[in-house]
Amino acid sequence: MEVWLNSNSASPQEDVDFYFTIEPSETSISTKEGFLYRGNSKIGAHVHINSEERQEYARSLAGTVEWIYLTFEDWSMIPIENVVAACDKTPTRIAAEIDEPLQAHGAGFALEIGVDALVCSEKEIEAALIVKSLRNSTEEIQHEEANESHGIISLSEVKITSIESGHTGDRVCIDLTSLLEVGEGMLIGSTARSLALIHGETIESTYVPKRPFRINAGSVEAYTLMADGSTKYLSELNSGDKILVVSMQGITRICTIGRLKIETRPFILLRYSDEKHNQAHVLLQQAETVRVLDKHGAACSVTELCIGDAIIAYNTNQTRHIGVSVSASSVER
Repeated sequence: MEVWLNSNSASPQEDVDFYFTIEPSETSISTKEGFLYRGNSKIGAHVHINSEERQEYARSLAGTVEWIYLTFEDWSMIPIENVVAACDKTPTRIAAEIDEPLQAHGAGFALEIGVDALVCSEKEIEAALIVKSLRNSTEEIQHEEANESHGIISLSEVKITSIESGHTGDRVCIDLTSLLEVGEGMLIGSTARSLALIHGETIESTYVPKRPFRINAGSVEAYTLMADGSTKYLSELNSGDKILVVSMQGITRICTIGRLKIETRPFILLRYSDEKHNQAHVLLQQAETVRVLDKHGAACSVTELCIGDAIIAYNTNQTRHIGVSVSASSVER
């Protein structure tokens, strides 16, 4: 992480990377007409955050510029976090202006990732340099990507540790504009780090006809994996959204949602753990037609599952922020 010091109010300081000036020079940072310069070279954009539209503009620049320099009408952590999430795993770096010492740590460790440069005056320089030192000595950013290659993701077995009543809640059925094959479904879960493979309604049932375009996905608070690798809550999905359909072998394809049907239904709460004893869970409708895949690849009704059974899931160490994978830690229960 870098520290950029407003040289108009400070004498030279050790460990300062650049000086922020009104007029450009070869060793300074400056802004002009919405752009950011190092010397006479344009290195990015200057975005003054005073509305949601300006925040979204800053987020839209992720991956397209070297630097985004953020200033604020009213300093706030939320725009910083949202821009950090958008720029994570892109080449774009973020500089943020602070005007109080306490803000240095917030910006420097936003989402446990932090901005790439703090821009400060002499009043905040000590706090900024402390944060820089902490970042340089303790930062352990993980660059783990979803294990995807040529449309294949890695699935693994998890063991059911508890089967409980999930009481009653709002359940989402997802109807696709494509027909599903036996063995295909969607990745659904109440924790971002583990999503169970929920089978499509492609199997005949005694009392209900099959719906080979449908996945009875689960409760409205659950995540699902989208076509672009982001997640959305089931409650956020809309017709026209593109989601990821996955087979037992981890082969993926992109399908489009035709409609969603949300109804109040009783739930079963399945808790499970992976080989590292990481805990996760999913809430599914208590119905014979709702199925998961067992360790042999067979579709098994959730009403027939037992503690100790192994089912198929997608596990990752990723944390999500507004649906985007970020290099940060979190605890979900």
